[in-house]
Amino acid sequence: MTSDTKVPPPRAPEGPTSTQAALVRGLVVFTLLFVFLVGIRGLGTGFKGLGRDALESFFMATDNPFVGLTIGVLATTLVQSSSVTTSMIVAMVAAPGSPLPVANAIPMIMGANIGTTVTNTVVSLAHMGRPDEFRRAFGAATVHDFFNYISVALLLPLEMATGVLEKASGAIASMVGTGGPGKLPNPVKDATKAALAPVQSALQSLSDDKRVVAILLIIVSAVVIFTSLIFIVRTLRTLMATRLRTYVQRSLDASPYIGIVVGIVVTVMVQSSSISTSVMVPLAGAGIVTTAQVFPITIGANIGTTVTALLASMAAPAETAHLAVQIAVVHLLFNLSGTLLIFPWKVTRRIPIRLAGWLAGVAVTSKKTALIYVVGLFYALPALLVIISRSL
Repeated sequence: MTSDTKVPPPRAPEGPTSTQAALVRGLVVFTLLFVFLVGIRGLGTGFKGLGRDALESFFMATDNPFVGLTIGVLATTLVQSSSVTTSMIVAMVAAPGSPLPVANAIPMIMGANIGTTVTNTVVSLAHMGRPDEFRRAFGAATVHDFFNYISVALLLPLEMATGVLEKASGAIASMVGTGGPGKLPNPVKDATKAALAPVQSALQSLSDDKRVVAILLIIVSAVVIFTSLIFIVRTLRTLMATRLRTYVQRSLDASPYIGIVVGIVVTVMVQSSSISTSVMVPLAGAGIVTTAQVFPITIGANIGTTVTALLASMAAPAETAHLAVQIAVVHLLFNLSGTLLIFPWKVTRRIPIRLAGWLAGVAVTSKKTALIYVVGLFYALPALLVIISRSL
């Protein structure tokens, strides 16, 4: 070997590839999803541990559909996630011995749909300093509000009069089958039950009072559900950030029905309708998209977010699994029904868009109106519905 022969420098250790990083994030998502299902099972077990008397007094007010609607709205605006609210409703309905029947939970599901729209409406307020941007952003955000309120205005009275969602969801739950003698075992339920056991043992060591243990289990489970969903959303958002923008952009100039499909797919991927709808607000503010283009993606996000409740129903106890599936299916049927009643017809499709455009014009003229609208729509109006219902 001659003295001028060059020895190649040692290679630096290679970092993880994008594929490897995606696989790691995928494993993280599956782990978090399992933790979420354990939280759902824990919540149902905790409510069962409270005893029937305590549950009856807690849920007595939900006999009034307007009170149930208000609970759904307020709960979702507080936790900023309809997924958390609907998952908890599934767990409460499926809790063995729970006095919260499906009929009473349906208005709560509808309320959760209304409450989830507060996120993108609040996002639009960031554009208040620039009138033109604010008008476009506020219109794109509030079209979601108007669509959900119109859907509730149409379907809640229909449900109260006929029980159509309860009957249809019950029929679907019966056809799907949810365990029991002669049916296949559910490994998800077995795994979540086993994972919850040490948590229950730890809590039981803190107190001999069964109700205290049940309350602690409810609190811990609620925190687990909320935290796991937050991290699922963050992980999926990182994983899908580039694709999210690509899917949205491709759908804008296509058929509005393609926009609905994109809204569904993106929301299922990121497990958050708030992300799917809120990402459109700055694009609308910049003038890249119009309210009419945002609308179908918003509707798709409404449908896509129902997957969370369907996943939550997988952790329900065998004896009440059919109720968990039923209320999860109610969420899906409600959003599908609202879409079929409003979107296919040009006359009805334009109503939310025109209302959003009108309100955006008013809000630009008076910034206080925008703030009053947010407080009134998500807090004052639900409270007014309760007052009216009590006076009837």
